Amino acid sequence: MSFTTKVHTDDGVVTIRLTGELDSRSAPSLNEIIVEATESTVRRLVLLAEDLTYMSSAGLRCLVFAHQKLGRGVDIVLVGATPEVAETIRLTGFDRSLVMQGATER
Repeated sequence: MSFTTKVHTDDGVVTIRLTGELDSRSAPSLNEIIVEATESTVRRLVLLAEDLTYMSSAGLRCLVFAHQKLGRGVDIVLVGATPEVAETIRLTGFDRSLVMQGATER
């Protein structure tokens, strides 16, 4: 499955809908979106992950990159992650660096 994103920005809140598989082939495109988002003031980054079917270590590196690029005081919120994606994030301990909301059960 391919990877697609849909980006919406409103008053400092950047929302990115993630669809498909976030892996080493697709991670650079998400990093580009993160770089573009940081060109303006960002208060919160919301990642809608209901349709994200897979996240490799390259996807985790995207989250770390976003955390470093956005800096302190900017919330990163991951919404609706599948159990597999949520578990991957928890196993690395990165769940302490972002807010996870509404992980789905499949």
